[in-house]
Amino acid sequence: MFFRKKETIGGIEYIIAGLGNPDRKYENTRHNAGFITVDALADKYGVRLDRIKYKSLCASVIINDKKVLLMKPSTYMNNSGLAVKEAMSFFKVPPEKTLIIFDDISLDVGKLRIRRKGSDGGHNGIKNIIYLSGSDQFPRIKIGVGKKPEKWDLADWVLSSFTESEGKLLNESVDNACDAAQLIVNGQTDKAMNLYN
Repeated sequence: MFFRKKETIGGIEYIIAGLGNPDRKYENTRHNAGFITVDALADKYGVRLDRIKYKSLCASVIINDKKVLLMKPSTYMNNSGLAVKEAMSFFKVPPEKTLIIFDDISLDVGKLRIRRKGSDGGHNGIKNIIYLSGSDQFPRIKIGVGKKPEKWDLADWVLSSFTESEGKLLNESVDNACDAAQLIVNGQTDKAMNLYN
């Protein structure tokens, strides 16, 4: 009989956390663009985010010779910092090596904005991470999910699903975000910004 060796998470050098909400009803909503991107990264590296640790679904992968923890916090968006801070503390990973991927309503669907650091920009998940980690020095990839139509309530808009035509644009931006994440882990944030901003 053959037994698959259970992989252990250890010696993590970099964290990539995609933000979203864990319930199935939120799966393909705008607010879950971070989850969608981290799922795509996991697919690319042939791993499954099926380990429950640090209040998240996790997997570890090797990106450019660095051991990276992929995370999807299960704390719900507004408490994302609980999960991210726990993993950062456990592995002693500094903010500069903690990449956060999340939705941005100020960007059209299909657009990305990559930043080395910055304020929360009114995003509650980022606000919570900054508050609990005590730092705004983490790199981030913002995934455009479209501006809120005038008659929509903001909460309803971010929890709405992408249209079919938006889905195609989203897939393209998710692919680009995965490529950008690999560059950022490799210390090539400027290159990622030049290529994808």
